Amino acid sequence: MFKRAVSTLLVVLALFLTSCANTPTSGLVPFADSKDGYRFLYPNGWTETKGNSAIDILFHDIIEPSENVSVTISKLETVKALEEIGDPEAIGLRVQQRVVAPEGSGRQARLLNATQKTTQTEAGDRNYYIFEYAVQRLQGEPRHDLVTVSTNRGNLYTLSVSSSERRWNKVKDLFSRVAKSFTIED
Repeated sequence: MFKRAVSTLLVVLALFLTSCANTPTSGLVPFADSKDGYRFLYPNGWTETKGNSAIDILFHDIIEPSENVSVTISKLETVKALEEIGDPEAIGLRVQQRVVAPEGSGRQARLLNATQKTTQTEAGDRNYYIFEYAVQRLQGEPRHDLVTVSTNRGNLYTLSVSSSERRWNKVKDLFSRVAKSFTIED
């Protein structure tokens, strides 16, 4: 009787621990910027770093410093919403040309995937476009980038998470959860 109870308890404990390890936030830490009104999850063990003046926040892996996640915020000049610019693929190509691999950057990018995520807010639906890029550089090893964009109050918010192509298969699921976690408050 006692052995059966202990065995049952161990099975339940093992199932509980397994389910905890597979949650969408396992291995991730929340970050929230209340001033600029956005939040996202980043990998546990990463540290905040100073970026250039265009970057609002930047985290990188301590062990693999080239792996990073950053957020930039820029003013929109002529449009207020993503839908005014175009569909996810059209915007993905614009982001590729202006952000991921602008002319003169020494990078060439190929848009691999463009998807849309919609969330409900008090002000209505908010669209997020998530792009996947293969990036070749003149110097350095090839990279793999995930970029999430959305708009709010005349600003374009861009979250970018990046890894070397060599490590991509190991981190792609984790980085996908980071890209999908990006949200903007009203």
